[in-house]
Amino acid sequence: MSSSSPYYLKGSPMTVRLNGIVGWLARHGLSLAGSAELSVRGRRSGALQRVPVNPHTCAGEQYLVSARGHSQWVRNMRAAGDGELRVGRKVRAFTAVELPDTEKLPILRTYLEKWGWEVKQYFAGVTAASSDAEILAIAPDHPVFRITVTK
Repeated sequence: MSSSSPYYLKGSPMTVRLNGIVGWLARHGLSLAGSAELSVRGRRSGALQRVPVNPHTCAGEQYLVSARGHSQWVRNMRAAGDGELRVGRKVRAFTAVELPDTEKLPILRTYLEKWGWEVKQYFAGVTAASSDAEILAIAPDHPVFRITVTK
């Protein structure tokens, strides 16, 4: 990671297309392995932006992890502080608090245990079996938000 710009790995055209399909499926009630569609207000446009995500539960709390880094949805979440998760007609509004890097270790490890098969290419060879030091080294590249459902 360059110190001048935050880590972000843009999806390939195929990945973008697949994400569109996963988002469409979630919007229409079909969750793939727990995926949902995130809606967050755009920090510049004010319009709702939608993207598929993998909500993650660790130690009884819910989180959103950005596998690709400091993406647009992350920047929007920082500005908005809230959003919605949708699977079909079930919509859960939430507030979000970004975690400091020092608190990410257990969340990233369990996220990689559950979702590593899907997101491994974004974690620079780090897996759920990696050492604490290796996971902490990539923590700044992967924003994590604790979410609290409000309705």
